[in-house]
Amino acid sequence: MQTTGVDQSLKLYAKLLKLPTFAHLDDPVSRFQSGQSLKEFVLQLMQHEYENRPEKARQRRLKTAYFPMLKTLEEFDLSRLRHISPDFIRQLASYEFIGRHENIVMVGNPGTGKTHLMTAIGIKTCLGGYKVGSSSGLPQHWSLSLEKQKIVYSLRKLEKSIAAADLLLLDELSYASYGLEESELLFKVIAERSERTSTIITTNLEFSKWPEMFKDATLVAALVDCLTYHSHILNMNGESYRFQNARKRKS
Repeated sequence: MQTTGVDQSLKLYAKLLKLPTFAHLDDPVSRFQSGQSLKEFVLQLMQHEYENRPEKARQRRLKTAYFPMLKTLEEFDLSRLRHISPDFIRQLASYEFIGRHENIVMVGNPGTGKTHLMTAIGIKTCLGGYKVGSSSGLPQHWSLSLEKQKIVYSLRKLEKSIAAADLLLLDELSYASYGLEESELLFKVIAERSERTSTIITTNLEFSKWPEMFKDATLVAALVDCLTYHSHILNMNGESYRFQNARKRKS
């Protein structure tokens, strides 16, 4: 078998067996020592694979989370929060709330760092070994699948992925209005995750204004009740960071 064929076969079987170290053997082969037995060399490869799996798993979780941006808690100025103590934010970032199946709802005007904070907690959770799912405007995405694409398989696949997430991030829930179908789908997601997994939601609208987003008042009441049960409601209202930065640049 020619070298090219061997390389292709190695990559194929490494992929099938989920052994990425064996798919890229050029570097390990260059470390093969004179007098080293085949068993010792294979053992070295297996040790390398074992040691790298946790990091590869972390990178895979970060990639499949589809974060809207990559932000860390260290980049967030906690002293700017008017209604929440920095220690409480650090406590949430320890992701202990996930073990208790609690939710977080961040309510506040635009530009106060809701998306940044949500993402930072999500990344911490990912690095802690949990599976995170993230989607901005999730109900609209579902509606697109239902009304325009009519791909039932895609919808089921999306629902399965959401159900498997230990933490689901729903960003900017208040930027659009939702029809009955999208509202029912959102309620289904929240209800099925209730007391089983955790969800973080950011919104510009306080709960009393949610009927502006959803057409069914009864469904809104049920959705809010489901979301706020076992939840941390964070008041994120304050001066817009973006507006403040723009003002500083002009001065």
